[in-house]
Amino acid sequence: MLDYNVPGGKLNRGLSVIDSYQLLKDGKELTDERNFSCICTWVLQAYFLVLDDIMDNSQTRRGQPCWYRLPKVGMIAVNDGIVLRNHIPRILKKHFRGKPCYVDLLDLFNEVEFQTACGQMIDLITTLEGEKDLSKYSIPLHHRIVQYKTAYYSFYLPGIYLRVEINGDCDFHVHQVACALLMAGENLENHIDDDYLDCFGHPDVIGKIGTDIEDYKCSWLVVKAMELSNEEQKKLLHENYGKEDPTSVAKVKELYNTLNLQGVFEEYESKSYEKLISSIEAHPSKAVQAVLKSFLAKIYKRQK
Repeated sequence: MLDYNVPGGKLNRGLSVIDSYQLLKDGKELTDERNFSCICTWVLQAYFLVLDDIMDNSQTRRGQPCWYRLPKVGMIAVNDGIVLRNHIPRILKKHFRGKPCYVDLLDLFNEVEFQTACGQMIDLITTLEGEKDLSKYSIPLHHRIVQYKTAYYSFYLPGIYLRVEINGDCDFHVHQVACALLMAGENLENHIDDDYLDCFGHPDVIGKIGTDIEDYKCSWLVVKAMELSNEEQKKLLHENYGKEDPTSVAKVKELYNTLNLQGVFEEYESKSYEKLISSIEAHPSKAVQAVLKSFLAKIYKRQK
């Protein structure tokens, strides 16, 4: 179960801790012991994804069937997710117990898990049967889902952990690494990339079959489509969005193409990138600039 779910993917979250540490510490390597914190971020993500795939009724993940889709797994995957989650405190206890930052690391992972669960809850309750209303979908709602469901464990977690590792004193009050993106409200493009890839990305490249349209997700694409559509196009969206039949999905994607949402996204991504680079280069520390640019490079114009 661990071999199937933990390795693979882009590995950005765990590797960001290592990359950032080396940039800020002039190339110094993390000790083997401290590398276990990176493993914890991968285990945390595996736990989230195993359960998220069940809730979203997803088909594939990282180029292979979702864990719960395997014939001998099924709903046992729910318990497997719980087992994955419980590996985190066990790993931290084994490798960090007795260190000044141990309690704060436990608190950090617990807090990030709670924030992510809240984001998942907001994501799920927007798609409740009988309460589907595209007019309620907006950029602020989408940003709220993104902030809690993705940003905390993708950027906040690696950044805060890095602060602990560098200072060794569990000083959480200055979040100068990935968290700078979160505090500035600028890191949300990462999940917008996910929305874009869910619709336009090829499964062979992104490793999963996107189901945002079928699942009635409050994605950036549908929010922008509602903003740009005329009344007839909005009617088409209302009639076809959230339906599982391929014909309805094809109509929604055709409308996205008619509205040139790929072009709209690329323009938005480019402007956001320029704004972030300007903000990063205004930071007084060259080392922190390098770290932030490293984070940004991992998500800018990504294909999967």
